[in-house]
Amino acid sequence: MLPEMKTLAILQARMSSSRLPGKVGKDILGKPMLARQIERLLHARTIEKLVVATSTNQDDDAVAAIAASAGVECFRGSLDDVLDRFYQCALQYRPQWIIRLTGDCPLADWRIVDAVTDFAVSGSYDYASNAKETSFPDGLDVEVVRFDALETAWREAELKSDREHVLPFIHRQSERFSIGHFKYHEDLSDMRWTVDEPTDLEFVRAVYGELYPGNPDFSFEDILHLIARKPGLSAINGGIPRNEGYLKSLLRDKQGE
Repeated sequence: MLPEMKTLAILQARMSSSRLPGKVGKDILGKPMLARQIERLLHARTIEKLVVATSTNQDDDAVAAIAASAGVECFRGSLDDVLDRFYQCALQYRPQWIIRLTGDCPLADWRIVDAVTDFAVSGSYDYASNAKETSFPDGLDVEVVRFDALETAWREAELKSDREHVLPFIHRQSERFSIGHFKYHEDLSDMRWTVDEPTDLEFVRAVYGELYPGNPDFSFEDILHLIARKPGLSAINGGIPRNEGYLKSLLRDKQGE
């Protein structure tokens, strides 16, 4: 009998993107963006296993290839029902806790992953995150969910936005699930470090160009210090709403699409 797995990190990624097609394969200092994110996440103490979850679409063969080249497993499932993809991936391992990460965050910091995961486990929350009561820059999001809570969402969630964005069914029901919010000591939520637009990629490439050669394992606080020295960096991709994709999904729900 296999020993019980405590934590499984699932990094969801796909090549299709309306705003920046093929973004996870975009080059950052000679490697695909997704490979750079994996490189950063593999330092995390709390990640017992990291799996990339992509779709069965032929376009996403490239995602599977990037995962293989980075030395991590790849699970393939539904393109649009991401909750099903996520659950079916987790079901293979049945961990106590799942760490949800998305492939548009090449500045993800393993230190924050560890902090949020420790917070979730020590507080015995059904769901904990640093991304719902926002204080961190957009692009450092970490969500941690119990397997049984994920299974409940998979069985019961019906809204398309819930199936696409995986965990809203849980975090909007605080009367049913125990929810924890992990916060930074100051509000940096207006900073944008995720990649959805060409200007986001320009910003991330600039950060890597400045920090990676001298310290490949640079932290999010190193990025803050860099921006303090070079405030023009934040202007590269300023003015884009946070969680734009989820807001569009909610609108489609209301329109009955």
